[in-house]
Amino acid sequence: MTNRTRVAVVFGGRSNEHGVSCVSARTVLASLDPERYEAVPIGITRDGTWVLGDADPRALSAQDRALPAVDERGTALVLTADPSRGGALVPLDGADTVLGAVDVVFPVLHGAFGEDGTLQGLLELAELPYVGPGVLASAAGMDKEFTKKLLAAEGLPIGVQVVLRPGMATVADADRARLALPVFVKPARGGSSIGITKVDSWDELDAAIETARRHDPKVIVEAGIVGREVECGVLEFPDGRVEASVVAEIRMPEDDAEAPAFYDFDTKYLDDVCEFDVPAKLDDDVSQQIRELAVQAFRALDCQGLARVDFFVTADGPVINEINTMPGFTAISMYPRMWEATGIDNRTLVSTLIETARARGTGLR
Repeated sequence: MTNRTRVAVVFGGRSNEHGVSCVSARTVLASLDPERYEAVPIGITRDGTWVLGDADPRALSAQDRALPAVDERGTALVLTADPSRGGALVPLDGADTVLGAVDVVFPVLHGAFGEDGTLQGLLELAELPYVGPGVLASAAGMDKEFTKKLLAAEGLPIGVQVVLRPGMATVADADRARLALPVFVKPARGGSSIGITKVDSWDELDAAIETARRHDPKVIVEAGIVGREVECGVLEFPDGRVEASVVAEIRMPEDDAEAPAFYDFDTKYLDDVCEFDVPAKLDDDVSQQIRELAVQAFRALDCQGLARVDFFVTADGPVINEINTMPGFTAISMYPRMWEATGIDNRTLVSTLIETARARGTGLR
């Protein structure tokens, strides 16, 4: 057992997706093959404190509609802090430090300060291999403005959007005419549908912008797209192969008058109201087109490791909505479910991601 690969599973973080990250870490920790890997759980509190300890994956689950969190004292829900370090992990290099003694890092962080290239840059400086895309792809994938600019540069199908930077109060009349109603107002660098509002009347726009700006000073206003919501997973293997999973569809119940207007945060993580088709009930040629587009999007952002690409299937064909460079790994998350349906179970999926990270290494590549 002494030759096992030491894997630092990093979760929590400073973003508004802290709780989702904790639940995702539960799946990753539970899926590590104990014969091959030694888990080193590292939680980051909401204020940025790094806490080391032994994590029981069962503690990292939602209870009574509340998501878990990393406790700053390292007790309660998640971890027991290492008293010799006061619960904080600051040094990153050297054999006598925690991260200096691991072989690879699995950053199960969602949102800002983790999925956006910040942690990836830190790990590059420390020369620590890590799961998932590098600095550029992580930053571009998090920022919906630049995601679409890169996709458009490759000629991939995207929707219409308007970017409101700090100081830009609202959408100009010409852009309103170009967008048409309804629109979706989103934080430009957010995820898990937090801070998103569907706007059916321009009278509702300013309030929606204010809601989004509670999470990000830069806001995206997207034209509503009529189509079926589908997703596709992309996975890189240690030998460099890149493959797409089966396509999955998320459906809101049609006969439920109280169902939300779109796939929002509560619907994703706290309620049990959505219906999923894995694989999606699509014509084979449409599914194949989506899988090819998912790999093209992965390459357009120069991704590594993994990504989930979200689409709308419209009457004119698939349209890419966004790309997630560290998709959720919760029990209901589509990324692991799509790969399970493709023939790769959670343990194999997690092992593949770790071995791909080790094969890739760090630095320019």
